[in-house]
Amino acid sequence: MLLTRRQLLGAMPAAGLTALPAPAAETAAFQPNWDNLAAGYRTPDWFCDAKLGLWAHWGPQCVPEVGDWYGRFMYMQGHRMYDHHLKTYGHPSQTGFMEIIGRWQAENWDPADLMRRYQRAGARYFVAMAQHHDNFDNFDSRWQPWNATRVGPKRNIVGIWEKLARRAGLRFGLSNHGAHAWHWFQTAYGYDPEGPKAGVRYDAHRLTRADGKGTWWDGLDPQDLYGGPMMVPPAGLTSLKSMQDWHDAHTGQWLETPPPGNPAFVKSWYLRALDAIEKYQPDLVYFDNYGLPFGQVGLDLVARYYNLSRQWHGGRMEAVVNGKRLTTETQRRAIVEDHERSFVDDIRPAPWQTCTCIGQWHYDRPLYERGGYKSLRQVVQSLTDIVSKNGNLLLSVPLRGDGSLDDLEIRFLDGLAAWTATNGEAIFATRPWRRYGEGPTRFAQDEAKQAPFTAADLRFTTKAGHLYILAMDWPADGRLQVTSLAGDTNGVVDRIDLLGRDGTPLPFRQTPAALEITLPDRPNDTPMLALRLSGRGLV
Repeated sequence: MLLTRRQLLGAMPAAGLTALPAPAAETAAFQPNWDNLAAGYRTPDWFCDAKLGLWAHWGPQCVPEVGDWYGRFMYMQGHRMYDHHLKTYGHPSQTGFMEIIGRWQAENWDPADLMRRYQRAGARYFVAMAQHHDNFDNFDSRWQPWNATRVGPKRNIVGIWEKLARRAGLRFGLSNHGAHAWHWFQTAYGYDPEGPKAGVRYDAHRLTRADGKGTWWDGLDPQDLYGGPMMVPPAGLTSLKSMQDWHDAHTGQWLETPPPGNPAFVKSWYLRALDAIEKYQPDLVYFDNYGLPFGQVGLDLVARYYNLSRQWHGGRMEAVVNGKRLTTETQRRAIVEDHERSFVDDIRPAPWQTCTCIGQWHYDRPLYERGGYKSLRQVVQSLTDIVSKNGNLLLSVPLRGDGSLDDLEIRFLDGLAAWTATNGEAIFATRPWRRYGEGPTRFAQDEAKQAPFTAADLRFTTKAGHLYILAMDWPADGRLQVTSLAGDTNGVVDRIDLLGRDGTPLPFRQTPAALEITLPDRPNDTPMLALRLSGRGLV
């Protein structure tokens, strides 16, 4: 059985969790160390075939609709989110983030309709956010009373998503960002360094369980949400600059370490993560961490999850774990590396993933109003580049606080559905070719710095004996030159078909300089095209 809450919060060793009892039926196939995990793990075929996942990066921080990390920045005087909070909800000493949770009602959330849209758009897996840096659980959490079944929408968000994803034939994943809550939320224990409420501590500093009597959060302890005071700003900082300097030197760091002197936080995180895994049996678990959370603790959890996956699937390993900035090939064989809003420069031997969003991670109405979302062209170009290099794309389309999509997001998903319906043959269940592509546009690791692609930028994939060419744009002159297929070094082309155009194959000639293809008139406003090549020695 799992530890009781009293045991959890008591004095326990800080290093590792190997002493925690394992389920009786769990096998010993995977041990909690990188070498063992790398030796025994193989990325499952479902993930290698999937290529596209959609993600509901949705929680109470979407309520204000002003962007990501609201729960942290609303406590930083001088930040635009602090200004928004002060104007809209009141001063954070009286109206803190927990009151935003109380306002999260999800009143227009129609998860069945959303899942149908995700499926039509081409998603092969769906990821639900289980826990963000705000330390709030979006499921029926055994170990965190601040969860979506008890406050806010009072619905099991993750449980509902999971049932609908399975029903739609999609693989299901969970994202976990909570290992950072202990330092990320310390701003809630701060104060305004200047102005009429200078020195007045914010709500996390003063609220206890007793203060909730007779309120909507009666019976809950705010310290269970805010994490407890661990890096509290000292008294006497009297200017925005002095407070910002303190933030930069302390909570401004992206810490992957456990909180000093507080092993109970680490064990709480572990038990909550394991609780979600055991309840929803996900096919994928995404950790928003460099490597794995808390070192050995993360390894303990991954080994447990891998062994449970084999138990759930009759001995087969179906689990995927995502971690970021992996430092060795051993780590990249043990889990699947995730690259946040970034790409890689060549084909990777191990499957990998890019995660990104068409806008801000949490819904941002000002971004919507100024038309700042990624275009369909940008997204399918990114998807194509990623797939050609043995990767998957996990894409978030942000939900508003009420659980709905805006009109631009609906238009985007409809466009993605049309594109994948026509060109998905060249994407789904494919594998990389001998090289990922060709073209003049310089590669940029950071998506924000990527120069626009041209029609001369090509990407290659393979499947079922065919080579696919995806052109990043439609050539203005209707002619495509493929230097990678000059002569017969990389195979002889016998036939070329444009996906989505039934009937007559395209005219071409294979010369010592290039494969030259004549295209028909552009059929519509499709952002890019895909060709199927048949021949000898191509794959």
